[in-house]
Amino acid sequence: MKNLIGIVLAGFLAFPAFAAVNLNTATQSELESVKGLGPAKAKAIIMHREKNGNFKRLEDLNDVKGFGKATIEKLKDELTVGAEANKKQ
Repeated sequence: MKNLIGIVLAGFLAFPAFAAVNLNTATQSELESVKGLGPAKAKAIIMHREKNGNFKRLEDLNDVKGFGKATIEKLKDELTVGAEANKKQ
């Protein structure tokens, strides 16, 4: 039993913890690393951010061309707006 626990723990340690990509700080390549975000959507996010300021919540992606409720729902676990933006809501 101890060996099994050790193997499971070693497996968790071998893979880095998943961290959501912050819409307010991510580079184009970081955004493109999210499954479902290609170069065009990543660029649209950055352009929107530069023009309108930081995203306050994930739902603000509705204002970005190419994003709708269904897309945001699919991406919600992989994206964040960061702790600071959440505190300002």
